[in-house]
Amino acid sequence: MPFDFLLPDLGEGITEAEIRKWLVKVGDAVEEHQCVVEVETDKAVVEVPTPRKGTVLSLACGEGETVRVGETLLTIGEEGEMEEQRPRSVSVVGELPEAEEVPAAPVLATPAVRALARERGISLDGIQGTGPRGSITREDLLTAAEKRRVADEKPGPEERIPFRGLRRAIARHLLKSHQLTVCVTGMEEVDVTELWNLRIREKAGLDARGIHLTYFPFVIKAVQHALREHPLLNASVDEEGEAIILKKYCNIGFAVDTPEGLIVPVLREVEKKSILELAGELQALSERARQRTITLEEMKGSSFTISNFGQFGGGFATPIINYPDVAILGCGRIADKPWVVNGEIAIRKILPLSLTFDHRVTDGGDATRFLSRVAGYLEDPALLFIESV
Repeated sequence: MPFDFLLPDLGEGITEAEIRKWLVKVGDAVEEHQCVVEVETDKAVVEVPTPRKGTVLSLACGEGETVRVGETLLTIGEEGEMEEQRPRSVSVVGELPEAEEVPAAPVLATPAVRALARERGISLDGIQGTGPRGSITREDLLTAAEKRRVADEKPGPEERIPFRGLRRAIARHLLKSHQLTVCVTGMEEVDVTELWNLRIREKAGLDARGIHLTYFPFVIKAVQHALREHPLLNASVDEEGEAIILKKYCNIGFAVDTPEGLIVPVLREVEKKSILELAGELQALSERARQRTITLEEMKGSSFTISNFGQFGGGFATPIINYPDVAILGCGRIADKPWVVNGEIAIRKILPLSLTFDHRVTDGGDATRFLSRVAGYLEDPALLFIESV
């Protein structure tokens, strides 16, 4: 009997995934546990293995389509079996070929696409499908609807970019954050001249050891120390239970810019790691994020997030909280500025910081004191070593 392979539960509350790339085609023989499709969730790119061996009879959806957990991915038959094979009629006087049927031209589309068409009042008739066996994909439907809408218009030059994949996942996550948090952003400028000089002094020796040390690990360590004194910023909210959950660990998420959008890997147990250990882990996780080989496990469980947009030349910003965290720190570009030092004007290295926090969890006073504490550690990096455990 043919076996319908359904999209399995991928964990972490994931309810749907986008077909990124089929690794098999109709007619291919597959082995048990062989990866048959590459899907993209709002967390990562995952290869999904089949639980059975056999022959691929059909693919239920095309690349770029979204499939919900529990919906059919593909159908597998016995080895050598093809979906088009049908038994011929047999009588007592021998085998008779079935009467030749007039080929029908049914409209092929997944239940999800049909539901969307009904919801938007779009007829499937006349839409040219680009999915398996000419089936109509979600993108086919939306493209046809847009063409019909502008049939009588004469728009100027434009380009249509499908809103899907990681970009769509980011949009959904940020929308959820805005819907469920009350965001306020505070800002501070920090004199990091001493930190700048420390890195310059140590750079040659660390380069010789193959360690690329940036300012970011110092920021992470400063945040970790400050969070011990301001635990309400290292928390999440139990929406249903109406409770604030204080995290007794420090897992720092950090935003990595990739060609497809931002990915947020997580540095775990920062309180147990040195600045040099953090530097090495930052480099490794960032590389895997850019190559899209990072795992779901490496992107979950953050308790606070840091975004280093200064590497692109930015100054201040209003970063959006990485839900369910309740705070995020944005780091701008370090720049030379005139600064008052011991009553005199001097040129110093100044770092802009932007802290967005959920006002439901804490107030401006606590958030401002936290930001000032982070600034203090970065202005005098020796404090990081004095107070380390």
